[in-house]
Amino acid sequence: MIRLLLDQGLPRTTGKLLSAVAWDIVHVGDIGLGRATDQQILDYAKSGSRVCVTLDADFHALLATADATEPSVIRIRREGLNAGAVAELLMKVWPRIEKNVTDGAMITITERSIRVRNLPVSRRQRQE
Repeated sequence: MIRLLLDQGLPRTTGKLLSAVAWDIVHVGDIGLGRATDQQILDYAKSGSRVCVTLDADFHALLATADATEPSVIRIRREGLNAGAVAELLMKVWPRIEKNVTDGAMITITERSIRVRNLPVSRRQRQE
């Protein structure tokens, strides 16, 4: 089962659209984490075995500096996506990233690419 935690900047309706195709989706605003710190959101995702989906680069920085092995984080770097477009994007890329997020990864999705950094991000990986 696909289990995602959607960060505050993402439309809540995205969760409803993905739930309709049997994804297990929680939005931080629906569980009282709308004003939580990034670390609190990561902790919640980890404790619930969820992949965090965000627009925020800070999540990747927190994982990298802590040499964390989980949770996986998907950062979307595309402007102006509505709920349907976010849901469609996640469904489209999921087959390409599923193994990575299962194993622990930081994923960045841009207009032109999908970048994957496996967790933990060791010093050697950061220098490359």
